Amino acid sequence: MPATRALHLAAEIGGPPHYDAEWYVDLVRLAERGALDFVTLQDSFGRPGLDALAVLSRVAPATERIGLVPAVTTTHTEPFHVSTALATLDWVSRGRAGWLVGVSATPAEARLFGRRRAAPAAALWKEAGEVAEVSARLWDSWEDDAEIRDVSTGRFIDRDKLHYADFEGSGFSVRGPSIVPRPPQGHPVVVADGSADPAAGTAVRHADVVLIRTGRPEEAAALRERLLARAAAHGRDPDTLRVLAALTVHLGDGERPLDPGLDSAPHTTAGAGGPHYRGGPAGLAELVAGWHGAGAVDGFHLTPAEPRRDLERLVNGTVALLQHRSLFRTFHPGGTLREHLGLARPANPYASAGGAR
Repeated sequence: MPATRALHLAAEIGGPPHYDAEWYVDLVRLAERGALDFVTLQDSFGRPGLDALAVLSRVAPATERIGLVPAVTTTHTEPFHVSTALATLDWVSRGRAGWLVGVSATPAEARLFGRRRAAPAAALWKEAGEVAEVSARLWDSWEDDAEIRDVSTGRFIDRDKLHYADFEGSGFSVRGPSIVPRPPQGHPVVVADGSADPAAGTAVRHADVVLIRTGRPEEAAALRERLLARAAAHGRDPDTLRVLAALTVHLGDGERPLDPGLDSAPHTTAGAGGPHYRGGPAGLAELVAGWHGAGAVDGFHLTPAEPRRDLERLVNGTVALLQHRSLFRTFHPGGTLREHLGLARPANPYASAGGAR
């Protein structure tokens, strides 16, 4: 079915490690100029480089509208710290934070911490789901009006509006409440890979944005329908899920004419880490418009092969062409990442339950 939703675009800004904050600030400002929904910054314990969450916390005050989504692993980290760090990013960005959920699977990374052995993927993604669940509970553990800040009485907070998470996971327990007030968005946006299980099982339960990796629009459409159906089976409204195709883009070759007799549609090729597009900005715009127009996906998460070169060509070429055709917005529709994605701010279950602790 043809798409009726708005087109969503996001970009990865990682690549070779840089230790100058201005490098990342410049890239995010460039993406913001193109009105992209959000940028991601990949991270892992097995690579050199700066901490993604700390980098985007530095970027936040230097930008105004674009969403900021660092990769944060749930393995070898404390769930309470994951929750409070992401809530802090949401506060310093004034409601633009997200979270790209990651796990750490290698023995080498496990040895960096020395607390436990590497675990199978199924166990790691089960734990990731538990961390996502307890994070949501901790974000809700402060009601929105819990802060009083009454100087005359010396009361900072209404303790009746703080609540215990009381969560028991397979490998951890968290009592709470959080030490950070409820984030501006209620919950920072959760992004997860949904191409295959076991990650997809976590994504359909907890993610707001699901990334899929496939090189064909018909496969993307079928995978999207399966993900929405699985989300509904878990009691979720499938209209609250955004499915984006993840694609690495090489835009350094320019537009190339096709040989006579070949399919004229821009296409992707399989590669390490998922499908790749190689060509020019105009061809990429045709691919994006075709997939989204057919209802295969809600948008794209694009990873530039060379961050600065390809992001510039993406914004100044592909995005500009989509905007010229009125297929993509020319400005951010709101101030928060949830507003960009057309997602409502989650209600606080503690407040709706009358403040039951």
